[in-house]
Amino acid sequence: MSNAKSLSKITVEDYLDGELDAERRHEYVDGVVYAMVGARVRHNRISMNVSAMLYSKLEDSPCEAFNSDMKVRVQNLKGTRFYYPDAMIVCESTSDEVAFQDKPVVIVEVISESTRRTDETEKRESYLSIDSLQVYLRVEQSVACVKVDRRKEDGFISQQYDGLTNIIPLPTLGIELPLSDLYRGIEFPSSDAEKSEG
Repeated sequence: MSNAKSLSKITVEDYLDGELDAERRHEYVDGVVYAMVGARVRHNRISMNVSAMLYSKLEDSPCEAFNSDMKVRVQNLKGTRFYYPDAMIVCESTSDEVAFQDKPVVIVEVISESTRRTDETEKRESYLSIDSLQVYLRVEQSVACVKVDRRKEDGFISQQYDGLTNIIPLPTLGIELPLSDLYRGIEFPSSDAEKSEG
């Protein structure tokens, strides 16, 4: 999310209508609209790796993957929010007539330094309030590391997967996400590469 925001609050309907014709995407937080900043090559490369991997692994599944062009709607006691995660998996899709999803089971954000605070606080809190959500993944860019919030019976637990040899299991979907595939084509500084292999 960007630092730029509108000066006054708008309705959900006006936001959704505006996004249909907008030249750049915006996220919506309780009536306030935030313009999104463009991502760098590294961010896009990782995001594409994630989307491609999820798409291929879900090919014979009733669930489907969406990339960063699809919004997720979060409705809770704080209000209504719309975010554009880098990727998500949905097993119960909304109508084809709307431009958002309500029931993601997996959400993925590729962490940028400019979005870290939002991804790890505001968005994390919002995403974990979604009843359908099973897993929230935060993928680092500068080192092979993925932080995972995973739903258990009594709430979410946090896990961390480090190194290119690690694999993130998603047993409820019957798939696994190798970090080597998440980071395909990404070069790390030599000291980080050694850590990533360890």
